Amino acid sequence: MLDIQTKTFNQLNTTELYDLLQLRSEVFVVEQDCVYQDIDGKDNKALHILGYNDEKLVSYTRIFKAGDYFEEASIGRVVVKENQRQYGFGYDIMKASIEAINRHYKTSEIRISAQTYLIKFYNNLGFKAVGEEYLEDGIPHINMLKF
Repeated sequence: MLDIQTKTFNQLNTTELYDLLQLRSEVFVVEQDCVYQDIDGKDNKALHILGYNDEKLVSYTRIFKAGDYFEEASIGRVVVKENQRQYGFGYDIMKASIEAINRHYKTSEIRISAQTYLIKFYNNLGFKAVGEEYLEDGIPHINMLKF
């Protein structure tokens, strides 16, 4: 069971910030072998959803209100530590992120830019693919919406 915390950028302490950046880098840069600018100047606008298991950060997302990233509210940087994926933490952190958008931004319309190999995962959370597949940082993605 995940211990989920929601924090603004200014509420994050240095250890939490370090841990979330380390997790994002571990998965998106090293594991996926993708050189890209993870620190994109948008973290200060986001709410950060942190998932802890045994007091260790194992999953994370950041969420945005409508207009701060996409026209709709959005979820991004969805990540689960590789050795923790078998426990369903991806669903747990996504459900918590959807609930946080509903609670903080008073909307159920959410857009994500999903890696295409995860379409079924996001379909199971109520997201539907829209538009054509595209490359983002060399990885196939597709826009998905949830209403």
